[in-house]
Amino acid sequence: MSLIRRVFLATLAATSLGAIAQTNANWPTRPIKVIVPFPAGGGYDFMARNLAQKLTDSLGQPVVVENRAGANGNIGSDAVAKAAPDGYTLLLGGIGPQAFSVALYPKLPFDPQRDFAPVSLVASQPNLLLTHPSLPVKTVAELVALAKAKPGELPFGSTGSGSGQHFGLEQLKAVSGIDVIHVPYKGAAPLHMAMLAGEVKVAFNIIQLPMQQVRRGELRALALASKKRSPLAPEVPTMAELGYPIDFDTWYAVFAPTGTPRDIVAKLNAAILRALSDPAFKERALALGIDLIGSSPEQLGTHMRQEITRWTDLAKAANIKAD
Repeated sequence: MSLIRRVFLATLAATSLGAIAQTNANWPTRPIKVIVPFPAGGGYDFMARNLAQKLTDSLGQPVVVENRAGANGNIGSDAVAKAAPDGYTLLLGGIGPQAFSVALYPKLPFDPQRDFAPVSLVASQPNLLLTHPSLPVKTVAELVALAKAKPGELPFGSTGSGSGQHFGLEQLKAVSGIDVIHVPYKGAAPLHMAMLAGEVKVAFNIIQLPMQQVRRGELRALALASKKRSPLAPEVPTMAELGYPIDFDTWYAVFAPTGTPRDIVAKLNAAILRALSDPAFKERALALGIDLIGSSPEQLGTHMRQEITRWTDLAKAANIKAD
């Protein structure tokens, strides 16, 4: 290759890199889309819409939310995995599509560890172990004793096969030695209505749905399946406090497609951490039992890898299958 040609190519490469750096420095210059891989109205949607509002203010460009539900969060996640890695398409993902799906689906259209650039954890939400008042138990120990006295007879509800609540049930079975009948419902709301009607009398469910009924005595909260107590129900002990080391907090996080420039990821991370420190946002989240948290991209990556290993091992041991 001639000297002139080498100089020309080097100059062209330097110019291109400089243009890319300048583009990244100006990011964002147009609206950003956050895909929520679940329907409107749930915890993922709440987090995305409140976060989008704060990011719009912080970044100076509209941040819009698009719900793209289906296949337990896999359709929306796959759309982001295949999007251009330019910082303009993000995922509000979490424990379902980024951890449970790996444990449940042998052939995913995406790889959570390969196809996503972690940006930040944003929140976690605990689950309650609940009973209907007609069930003659007031403690976890009494529930375990009842289940052991009637092996294979006690119906235990969940929000669906392969859901977090199903994984929680399998954790409880493993640490307590009980044998119960798994009764899957199609989501948290249907399970909640079934519990109120006494159709099923024991279940795990996300904390915000049953608290009003717990206060009125229409449901009984035995324990929290979390590492720590919740400000929404500080009187309710954790399962670990009672001798049952069970926790499966629903966690939420922001991801970008793999290949997104590191400086854009850093800008996003900083903007998200600012949003999560907003007192009004914290108050709205607390009313739903959601604990706002933040992390570095590296911490989120480590957390996701640990969760994938944890739930994949349990799915294999308990033979958990998706609906």
